[in-house]
Amino acid sequence: MNTKIIPSIKPVKKPKVNVITLGCSKNIYDSEVLMGQLRGNQMEVVHEAEQVNKDDIIVINTCGFIDNAKQESIDTILQYSQLKDEGKVGKVIVTGCLSERYKPELESEITNVDAFFGTNDLNNILHSLGANYKHELIGERLLTTPSHFAYFKIAEGCNRPCSFCAIPLMRGKHVSRDMQELVNEAKVLAANGTKELILIAQDLTYYGLDIYGRRNLDELLRRLSDVPGIEWIRLQYAYPSGFPMEILDAMNERDNICKYLDMPLQHITDRMLKSMRRGITKQKTIDIVNQIRDKVPGIAMRTTLITGYPGETEQDFEEMLNWVEDTRFDRLGCFTYSHEEKTHAHNLVDDVPEEVKQERVDAIMELQQGISFEINQEKVGNTYKVLVDRKEGDFFIGRTEFDSPEVDNEVLIDAASHYAAPGSFVHVKIDRAEDFDLYGQIVK
Repeated sequence: MNTKIIPSIKPVKKPKVNVITLGCSKNIYDSEVLMGQLRGNQMEVVHEAEQVNKDDIIVINTCGFIDNAKQESIDTILQYSQLKDEGKVGKVIVTGCLSERYKPELESEITNVDAFFGTNDLNNILHSLGANYKHELIGERLLTTPSHFAYFKIAEGCNRPCSFCAIPLMRGKHVSRDMQELVNEAKVLAANGTKELILIAQDLTYYGLDIYGRRNLDELLRRLSDVPGIEWIRLQYAYPSGFPMEILDAMNERDNICKYLDMPLQHITDRMLKSMRRGITKQKTIDIVNQIRDKVPGIAMRTTLITGYPGETEQDFEEMLNWVEDTRFDRLGCFTYSHEEKTHAHNLVDDVPEEVKQERVDAIMELQQGISFEINQEKVGNTYKVLVDRKEGDFFIGRTEFDSPEVDNEVLIDAASHYAAPGSFVHVKIDRAEDFDLYGQIVK
């Protein structure tokens, strides 16, 4: 009897996908969802791996918000397309805001990229990689942050008419996510060790208007607050005009909703606010800040400002500088105006020289540095609940409820004297403070 020998066939190994994320926390979220879907398709996926192989597929999630971010995205695309030319990576795929906004120009200028996709092309990206979108994976992501905190996107796009902003061109109109879907996602994250949800959207305060007919961020907050294991919920990107004050009621009611609010205000003079199409006046801005502070004593407020907007005079800038000094924000970021195509402000003359824009940023940040130092000095001797993020050098580094990762103050704990596991909560008594850092000892 002849026995037929059948040669064994080795399974074809799928190439590794290396996702590169540029830009804001919304892009981080989108990359995590993409990576979760790829992993669900049994594909090997990594985030920003330094080592690349000749068969790797590089997916670059780009930012197209302002000039510096656009340039970084372009440089990254060129870097990996060069590696492809040299045979050091297999494919290069580009997605995200820059690709959404400038796809025809990019396709004509950088011809060796395999495919360009926009911001809402997840299904098409997966298909191009030989993967299928799996509905059962909704809410599951491959976190790129430490597992104890996660960015939590509750809506996409924006309906606001701000003159300087290109986000609606890249992300479309505001679309709220279903509340039950969000609660389910929070439960999945909590089950995997996430303790802090950082709520993000282009405008958190608009949540619910499109699908529920009312602003109901407060209801969402309460439902997320009820999820076991979630100890902190943090709000980023709240718009001042039409701010729903009931959010603050939820903040006062629930211990796990951080007394923290990120509200980008952009400017303060009536002339600039009108030209920026912010839908608010100087006095109304001052009133809303005061009302928030009155309603939630001790709340930490972060804001973002723009210098050098078209037509900004020295008087406009001085008025903003004086307002910053008077208001004493806990946290503040400042950026130079970027003249963006197809925005309403692009019709105006970009008449403030770049060096003047930067000088004004520097002046505001120098003032804020002093304010931050004075506020931090007032914390010496107090004890705060701190979430430990990591160990770095001789210190364990964490944050209070008044601080968001990457952008705000940090608490440093001497690792020679104390042990604090990353991802754990500890109570720290502050014994020293600098401009943007607090130093302290763990207390029982």
